[in-house]
Amino acid sequence: MPQLFNVHPENPQARLCKQAADLINGGGIAAIPTDSCYALVCHMDDKNAVERLRRLKGISEKQHLALLCKDLSELGSYAKVNNVQYRLLKSVFPGPYTFILEATKEVPKRLSHPSKKSIGLRVPAHAVVQAILEHTEGALIATTLQMPGMEEPARSGWEAQEAVGNDVDLIVDDGEYCGAFPTTVIDWTGEDPVVVRVGAGPLTGSLEPVNIEEQDEL
Repeated sequence: MPQLFNVHPENPQARLCKQAADLINGGGIAAIPTDSCYALVCHMDDKNAVERLRRLKGISEKQHLALLCKDLSELGSYAKVNNVQYRLLKSVFPGPYTFILEATKEVPKRLSHPSKKSIGLRVPAHAVVQAILEHTEGALIATTLQMPGMEEPARSGWEAQEAVGNDVDLIVDDGEYCGAFPTTVIDWTGEDPVVVRVGAGPLTGSLEPVNIEEQDEL
């Protein structure tokens, strides 16, 4: 049975968030609430945990992985960001978006897209995630907690437990329901940004003129 941590949604207990981070740093997989829906996470530097997460979710080598970063400064360690990109990222982060960008050398080749050499990046606007990220030694790999056969992602700790059972090491429950949609995904590996998945993040303001070309496989 996975461990279950019940935390406050707005002021999560520091002790429990530190314990969650320690478990993830030690190679564990956790189900956590985010600003979009529940996600499965593990540490980016733990090869065995990443492979276990790929198998659990059925993520192929051709699908992008996403890194959860605590802020834009950390994001800049893992992605090549020019001034134009930075201004747009600053206008939407933290928030329920994933940007696919060219990876830096700080990202192991096993994590970046095999042909595009890119990686997905997030800066979540969620108190629990941010509290956990304060104690992790680097970014976390994250993927939507939506298992085969599920019509929509897990939105609560109870739904997460029903979906993954004993296949994870920890479930963090903040007692609330997350949104019903995963993040909005924007591919900016070319000259202009392209929305490849419309999700929880609204396409307003600086994102309003961005082209939409949704893809089946992300």
